[in-house]
Amino acid sequence: MGIFINTGNAGFQRVRNSEYVDKSALIAVVNKTINTERCFSCVSRSRRFGKSMAAKMLCAYYDQSCDSRSLFADLEIAGDPSFERHLNKYPVIFLDLSDFVTRFKDERIVGQMDAELREDIHTAYPDVPVKEGDDLMDYLVRIANARQQQFIFIIDEWDAICREFEPGTPAMDSYLNWLRRMFKGGLTAQVFAAVYMTGILPVKKYKTQSAMNNFWEYSMVEPGNMARQFGFTKDEVRGLATKYGMDFDELEKWYDGYQIGDEPSMFNPNSVIQAIEVGRCRSYWASTGTFDTVSDYIQMRSTLVALLAKNFEGLKDDIILMLAGGHCEVDPTGFQNDMSVIRSKDDVLTVLIHLGYLSYNWRKDECYIPNREVAGEMVNAVKNNNWHVASALDVSKRLLQATLDGDEEAVVRGIDAAHDENTSILSYNSENSLACVLSIAYYYARNDYVMHRELASGKGFADIVLIPRKNVDSPAIVLELKYNKDADSAIDQIHRRQYSAKVAEYADRLLLVGINYDRETKQHTCKIERV
Repeated sequence: MGIFINTGNAGFQRVRNSEYVDKSALIAVVNKTINTERCFSCVSRSRRFGKSMAAKMLCAYYDQSCDSRSLFADLEIAGDPSFERHLNKYPVIFLDLSDFVTRFKDERIVGQMDAELREDIHTAYPDVPVKEGDDLMDYLVRIANARQQQFIFIIDEWDAICREFEPGTPAMDSYLNWLRRMFKGGLTAQVFAAVYMTGILPVKKYKTQSAMNNFWEYSMVEPGNMARQFGFTKDEVRGLATKYGMDFDELEKWYDGYQIGDEPSMFNPNSVIQAIEVGRCRSYWASTGTFDTVSDYIQMRSTLVALLAKNFEGLKDDIILMLAGGHCEVDPTGFQNDMSVIRSKDDVLTVLIHLGYLSYNWRKDECYIPNREVAGEMVNAVKNNNWHVASALDVSKRLLQATLDGDEEAVVRGIDAAHDENTSILSYNSENSLACVLSIAYYYARNDYVMHRELASGKGFADIVLIPRKNVDSPAIVLELKYNKDADSAIDQIHRRQYSAKVAEYADRLLLVGINYDRETKQHTCKIERV
């Protein structure tokens, strides 16, 4: 067993000894690429979405130095026709680039990496000499010729160097040349049966066209046929909730909401596992067990704050709208997959998709905040940027309580303050603006309620409906908005169009809240009725 070559299956054994959700179907996807034109795969996922676990699984499956049959016998891949054909049939090189980024902070990094790989691989092939002047590729070609065998190369955190060093620096230039040397040369197909790289960012537009355009990409924006392997599905989380006596609705509220490709509802896998181990739902985004993970979180959090600080035109409004539960248009095609080159609002939103702070609906080209855990992170970042919306979020708890107490004057004060704080969303007198501001003002309610805007109900669409979550002993709330009329007319419309009939399916107690806004005086009035 080497450091980089034939590292065995101990890593995946530890995974199997823990709570494991079967994602072995990924192996079948990779198997189909072996010794084809698609044998170079780059699979980028957000942090905490199982990148390293997948790499360990692939190492255990392909590594010829161990017998991994028992590790996979009860998994989905065991029933695939390709299972026997490739099980433990290859010498596997495994490289975790984050280890080198931690140790080397200058242009020496790539040369040192190449040398250490070459030295370790020589221990596995002592009869194949290393000649003076050999680089890693020279030596692998010599081994391939001598042994008539190909390697599987698996790289974890492939973009760690790209995130650490600026484009055009000696370290980045050396790394791009190394990638070109390894994976674009005339002898590459002779040496590698397949290459699997994983990281946070895709590669196609990382100014590496000539070095990397033979890689097939799978990402949070374009997951291809790997979408189900990127996170946990509803059925998988339901199974875990039943097994561990957890409330599925709570798990869904905290960790669901990612749309990945055609998979409409994917959960953050790491957070789900931590929740069932601890026995309760909370934010595990920053919760870690190792220094490396702490460092990674700090880096990603700093990136989020820095991206929001750029505040390209319209970015603040979009973030506010998404905090209120809305969706925003995004065009991810212009992003260069380089976090040091952020040129537009679309670039910022696309980075946040890759980092897992936003989810992406490719059919509509829209992004949104997926769940409560991520929303909390976004709120903290907004506060760090001193955006005025933060104060509105802080008072939302008091606004909800005033509503539940039937304190109409306190509700008016809270809505007045929220409207003043967030006038730039569209325009002060816009009906959509007011609805959005109210969604922000009632942000705290998301802890106990599911918020719906324009909910089909009765003979029309209720403006905002708050439906209590499971095991929450609070009434449902229907909010109707009016302009230049009065709050009583809003309540009348709720009754006339029978909005409460639909909401009654969710709760046996209702609060009807009518809110009117006077464009002339810029004042709100409120009427609350208990049903």
